Amino acid sequence: MRLLDHLLRAIRGAAVFNPEVEVAPVCILWPDHDRQWADVIPAVQGAMPELLVLGDYAPDRRAGPAIWLRCVIAGIREPRVLQRDAELDRVISALRESTTPAKAHVPVLYLPGVSRQDLRAVESCPEHLKPLAELQYRGVIWSQINAKDWTIRAFLKSDQGGLGLDVAQDNDSRHAMQLALYRLLDADVALLKGKRLDRDYFNTLLTSGDPIRDLLEWLDQGEQFRARRDENAWKAFIEVCKSQLAFNPQADGLLAGAELLANHAGPWETVWVRYCEAPGRYPNIPSQIRKCRPPMDDILWHTCDGAFDGWPQWNEAQEAKLQHELIALAKTPAHKARAKIKSLEQLHARRRTLVWAELGEAPLACAVEHLAILAENAKGGLAAGTVDDLVAGDCTDGWRVDDAVMRALAAVEHPAELEAVTAAIRAVYLPWAEESARHLQKIWIGPGAPLVRTHDEVGDAECVLFVDGLRFDCAKRLAAALAELGCVVDESTCWAALPSVTGTGKPAVAPLKAGSDFVQQEPEGYNFELMPAHRLRKAIEESGFQYLSRGFQLHSDEYSIQKTWCEFGDIDHEGHDRGWKLAKQLDNLIREIGDRVAELLEAGWKRVRVVTDHGWLLLPGGLPKIELPSTLAVSRWGRCASLKPGASTQERLYPWYWNPTISFALADGVSCFRNGNEYAHGGLSLQECLTLQLAVTRVASVPPSGSVVLTDVVWKGLRCKVRVEGDVAGLSLDVRTQPGDGSTSVVFGARPLKRDGTGSVVVEDEDLEGREATMVLVDAAGTLVAQVGTVIGGGTA
Repeated sequence: MRLLDHLLRAIRGAAVFNPEVEVAPVCILWPDHDRQWADVIPAVQGAMPELLVLGDYAPDRRAGPAIWLRCVIAGIREPRVLQRDAELDRVISALRESTTPAKAHVPVLYLPGVSRQDLRAVESCPEHLKPLAELQYRGVIWSQINAKDWTIRAFLKSDQGGLGLDVAQDNDSRHAMQLALYRLLDADVALLKGKRLDRDYFNTLLTSGDPIRDLLEWLDQGEQFRARRDENAWKAFIEVCKSQLAFNPQADGLLAGAELLANHAGPWETVWVRYCEAPGRYPNIPSQIRKCRPPMDDILWHTCDGAFDGWPQWNEAQEAKLQHELIALAKTPAHKARAKIKSLEQLHARRRTLVWAELGEAPLACAVEHLAILAENAKGGLAAGTVDDLVAGDCTDGWRVDDAVMRALAAVEHPAELEAVTAAIRAVYLPWAEESARHLQKIWIGPGAPLVRTHDEVGDAECVLFVDGLRFDCAKRLAAALAELGCVVDESTCWAALPSVTGTGKPAVAPLKAGSDFVQQEPEGYNFELMPAHRLRKAIEESGFQYLSRGFQLHSDEYSIQKTWCEFGDIDHEGHDRGWKLAKQLDNLIREIGDRVAELLEAGWKRVRVVTDHGWLLLPGGLPKIELPSTLAVSRWGRCASLKPGASTQERLYPWYWNPTISFALADGVSCFRNGNEYAHGGLSLQECLTLQLAVTRVASVPPSGSVVLTDVVWKGLRCKVRVEGDVAGLSLDVRTQPGDGSTSVVFGARPLKRDGTGSVVVEDEDLEGREATMVLVDAAGTLVAQVGTVIGGGTA
């Protein structure tokens, strides 16, 4: 029951009488000399329609002077005695309806500012109360057993007519209790038993029940927070802050609170931890702290030891320092730059755990993590050995270098941040990529040049998914994303066709029938395109494949489960359009591709083979420029060029994949024929030409290792049979009314599960049929392993 319910029962209980020796009281008088109950009387009237109030004439609120109250009482008791006006008649009619014998409610007169003693002294009774004085004899007074008025504290504390609760006696608690009374009325008295009801408890009632959240909202919203609360709630908030934090929001002010939060010493540590759990909920707090003067004169200000974690100014100073040191790497040799990056990572790693990183205010601290991975994996280099050695090196560490570059770029946004990360990348990544590309180009044209692998045999219910520009490191990200979706992924490396452009590479991985007459010996124009898109589609279909366009919908009826070619993904397009900003879109692009693979498997294809035409080079600030006179070239792409007949150049010439008698020029190393290109492909480098094909299948979901799942619970009378999936060794089955308490078992005894995961138990008490319970699995030590709600004998819990 609510406190309000207890209050109503106590007041109405005052009218109980012995009809053998007494007459029914005409009313109940409720004196309240200190007006302690006055603020909640409207709420009480809502639950007690027979309650009348002494005060100014306001019949709509069932309030009026003493003579008016006498008229109401008289009108209820003796309706023919008085000549009544319309308002009085309406009030009397309402009161008569609420005091019918069935309801047995006697009218209650609340008397604010009046004590029992005021009524007792009839001769000296104030004139305005005299009409009520005689009602103390015909009615009854609701008062304590010692004849004193019921105060709030007395009603809560007294065990003789009150609630018998543990209430603090100090004045602060009394004041807070009165402010919180309207909230206290709705409290469940059973939940108040055993609690210490002091000022903190009462003040908390007036706030949200979460004083730390209230404080953070005030720090974030300022006057808006104050404006949304009534006077009592605001006073309670102040008292809670004073009590728990020795801080007065009204007297000390918003900026003093922001400074205390930034320092988060003593009790403010809890407030700071709470803020860090969800800083996005309080977007204005950092700007409030910035208005305060931080302790910048401290010698520790320039360190990262945690003394100033709460100050955004300190984090900004650390970011500026890191930016300066990264930019300085632009003129540093690669080996020194790698060492410097590692030391910067050790210094700034801890800042990634702070709230400023979560708020996006520590981008360079986040980027340096990936720069350190770049530095670590680039130290070995890939500029020696055979082609197989390069493949092994790229599969082990090389792809991580490319991936780290993309992740470092994804961490930054603004030009100054990009400048710093670019300087570090160019200092370490550019020489590493340049050396590995030059070595690959050197050994490619010699003995043992690798053969391009096109595709494996495709089964009847398999799908080949073509993704344009799925570089090796991107394919690794995709494989990890698919594994998280519950797929099994087999990886295999292959080389792209030269030049590494879509027109050459896409037909090379397409499932084209060997010896088909569509294979021509001359490229379409001078862009090394084997055939236009419409002819490639026709050739794929003639090879026995269903062709699904890029935008086809899996929920349509326009396809069947058979050998299929489809296309998806915009990595190459985004790279050409965005340059270094491709890094910021890459995770979303990979996620979309992973979702499409999963959709294909769910639609019915048994296996999805993910293939690509080429990779790419990406270098913020632009790839190095190499000159190729326009007089020698028919057309120049970023990394390859078609030469005029008879043209002579120092650039290496390579045979076209589809016709070795046709040659083209490739840019040396990782250079580019065009100035300022950040993204390019068409040349010969590990990034452009070594690709990863994925064969993806979906496996049936099984419980993780060591876990079990109750899959079937079947009742036949009071016997329950279950089936369990997972490792059931050593597990027993039980039925309990309280799952965590073995003493509440309702079966003859917990029974071990069989090896096949089945088991059964019998409930011993027939009277329990239809009761809710919990089916539990426990191990040999009695620890709960799994549980599911049930109804004894069958049904839904």
